[in-house]
Amino acid sequence: MKKLILILVILVVILFLIKRKDMSWRQSVMKTFYPLIMLRGKWLGRGQILRNQANAAPPVSFYSLKMIANNGALITFDAFRGKKVLLVNTASDCGYTGQYEELESLHKQYGEKLVVLGFPANDFKHQEARDDAAIAAFCKINYGVSFPLMKKTVVIRSEEQNEVFNWLSDSSRNGWCNQAPVWNFCKYIVDENGKLQAFFPNTVSPLSKEVLVALQ
Repeated sequence: MKKLILILVILVVILFLIKRKDMSWRQSVMKTFYPLIMLRGKWLGRGQILRNQANAAPPVSFYSLKMIANNGALITFDAFRGKKVLLVNTASDCGYTGQYEELESLHKQYGEKLVVLGFPANDFKHQEARDDAAIAAFCKINYGVSFPLMKKTVVIRSEEQNEVFNWLSDSSRNGWCNQAPVWNFCKYIVDENGKLQAFFPNTVSPLSKEVLVALQ
């Protein structure tokens, strides 16, 4: 009985140590154990990577797209000509939310050569229930996010799917890829000429060798 009580006390102490001021208990636990969560991707995530092997050009121009940013500003993709673009569907209450920090690292590392765009969505297990203001505050406070976030949107294939993710997941528009996000933090890379070059699932880190090679 004494051993059980001691174990319970230790567990309670550990929980209080990992609790972060501006996060829920779930978010705190997920951030702490994110490195362990990503271990799975080192063995299982690689086979789900898709690449534009034929270097297919898009029938519909990537630069014709537009979105509303988290702050209400209109983002026209024509401004991204000559730059690589990394587009990611995101969520605050996901086991992969730690990728925000890695995406911010890429944003800072590549500077003007790379545009990182986050698309918060509540499409998977209601893991983004917050409003736009709360999402922006959470990302800034807990992960130092300074790259653009879009208004909360829908990324899965449906009538409500936003036009950007419709383009990313429809081969008749992008030239080859029909892969919609399978979970939060799926990643798409568009090159300097507006061609969709790769899809990476949530299990592949933004800092993985595969993503870094695609960004070269």
